[in-house]
Amino acid sequence: MPTVYATAPRDAADDLARFLVENRLAACVNVVDCDSVYRWDGTLYDDEAEAILFAKTTAERYPDLKRELEAEHPDDVPCIERFDAVDTLEAYADWVGREVR
Repeated sequence: MPTVYATAPRDAADDLARFLVENRLAACVNVVDCDSVYRWDGTLYDDEAEAILFAKTTAERYPDLKRELEAEHPDDVPCIERFDAVDTLEAYADWVGREVR
């Protein structure tokens, strides 16, 4: 079962999470506030309030989630990464599968 790790500006994160769940691209999305430090176009940014989104989906729905999240995301180059769980509670994985169909 994949979990998608993505970051987003804090003011866009809740809308992105809701979009993913409403469109059955993710069964649930955890939104965690964070501060980010990065370089973009030669400028160092160190005071950016962002959020981490952990979206639970299925291998079948991941390509759609990735495509739609990239299209909806306000950043030019959004951070979207896939992590595959080695072990997941079977009942939870079943629930995720039902929610993204």
